[in-house]
Amino acid sequence: MQMIARAMRDPDNWVVELSYNDARGKQTRRVVSPIRFAGQDRFLALCLCAEACRQFRIDRCSDVQLKPAHEYVMPVAFPA
Repeated sequence: MQMIARAMRDPDNWVVELSYNDARGKQTRRVVSPIRFAGQDRFLALCLCAEACRQFRIDRCSDVQLKPAHEYVMPVAFPA
């Protein structure tokens, strides 16, 4: 949560790279720019892979990493 909050406070400099398990159990790797928390268990973010705003459940996120924003240009390709 601290890395997500840091990226929210400074979106010009930070994005978050994470693994996400969707409702069907499919895991994908995402690069997101967090916008705001939506309660205690979710956050809204611009997904740089999907080029759209998405809601993420925190309990479905793993391997969360803070990354320099200048290293990414939208759209970010979904890893194979």
